[in-house]
Amino acid sequence: MKKNSGKILIVDDDADVLQAATLFLKQHVQSVRSEKNPALIPQLLKDEAFDVILLDMNFERDVSSGQEGFFWLEKILAVDPQAVVILITAYGDVDLAVRAIKEGASDFVLKPWQNEKLLATVSSALQLRSSRFETENLRRRQQQLSADMDHPFHDFVGASAGMQQIFQTIAKVAATDANVLIIGENGTGKELVARALHRQSARANEIFLAVDMGGISETLFESELFGHVKGSFTDARSDRIGRIELASGGTLFLDEVGNLPLGLQAKLLRVLETRQIIRLGSNTPIQVDIRLICATNMPIAELVNRKQFRQDLLYRVNTVEIHLPPLRERYDDLKPLAEHFTKQACRKYQKAAKTISEAALKKMVTYHWPGNIRELKHALERAVILSDAPVLQPSDFSFSHKLESAEELAFKDLNLEQAEAILVRRALSKYQGNISQAAKELGLTRAALYRRLEKYGL
Repeated sequence: MKKNSGKILIVDDDADVLQAATLFLKQHVQSVRSEKNPALIPQLLKDEAFDVILLDMNFERDVSSGQEGFFWLEKILAVDPQAVVILITAYGDVDLAVRAIKEGASDFVLKPWQNEKLLATVSSALQLRSSRFETENLRRRQQQLSADMDHPFHDFVGASAGMQQIFQTIAKVAATDANVLIIGENGTGKELVARALHRQSARANEIFLAVDMGGISETLFESELFGHVKGSFTDARSDRIGRIELASGGTLFLDEVGNLPLGLQAKLLRVLETRQIIRLGSNTPIQVDIRLICATNMPIAELVNRKQFRQDLLYRVNTVEIHLPPLRERYDDLKPLAEHFTKQACRKYQKAAKTISEAALKKMVTYHWPGNIRELKHALERAVILSDAPVLQPSDFSFSHKLESAEELAFKDLNLEQAEAILVRRALSKYQGNISQAAKELGLTRAALYRRLEKYGL
């Protein structure tokens, strides 16, 4: 018979038991180590890793109660929580052995044993040890994979008052399981916020699953979210786990949730109320435990007014609402963002370190950045790749859209609040934060200017 690739430790103060077990098991496993003195267990485990430990329940100081066995079982599991321990016990100690299994032992064998039974028990224990290692390795690989996927989303740069307020909100909300709705234009960093919420939550070590609702065809929405069973529709050749079930225990991020069809909005609402999903083609409910974060670039309130988004679902998904400002409303962050992305691009493309000239920064400020931070990042990557100079100049940036100042854009869109916020910010910048001079420039009293500062989070 082929030997199992396993290392066994046998601990028993009976020399005959040790000899019999060792001689038999050596025929079937890679190596067997025997020891009469249980006090040496901690050192043995420190020096060597064992796949299975056979442990007697009663030693010379305690011949019948089994307490020494419980003591050393606890010590073994403290050193190696994944240890697989088989108890060696007499017929009269079966109740104690059952109790020990509840406390962490894997199995027990009765003295005197039948060799076939001992071998079967040890073989099962070796398989258990292997399964535990595979499970632990898979868990670590998943954690590492999640960390690697999350790494690009750690770069959250923002010194403006508006962004500082968002950081404070994230810190307060992350520790809860409250559902969060993130609202902002494309490219403003909605997934950055979602991942920051997950990273700072109690679910940080569990899965973060992002689903782009705008990238799923309407016919596949239900199958993607809830899963399906084999035969539920033409192409359902096997059972499939849906995204909600897959995210159970962690965080589910539904990006562009405004694209969810009305019929599925009702089903999502039911999931949030019952914490259960039903796969397509099945009648069996499955319990799920998710923290839901949604995002949209659509005017969600208008969708509700037009009966395109359920109001009761909106109440469910926006326990907390986070509004991400577009880049044209946070020009205070443009310079640190540009410098950050320049350094990042230089590292990524193995280019010599570069800086950005003041003239180039001024050109950036005159552009309204319809693609927001994502567009800024791409513009800087392109400039870093194509420029051979150590300092990026205005000529290194070419914008495909007509250059418009933020003021021109605000007035063109007839957005009064946006225009007012921009004018207040520019006045403060012009007079380096001097409230009296900024108020005079704007034709406001100091009190009126303070009210606007509070209103716009400046």
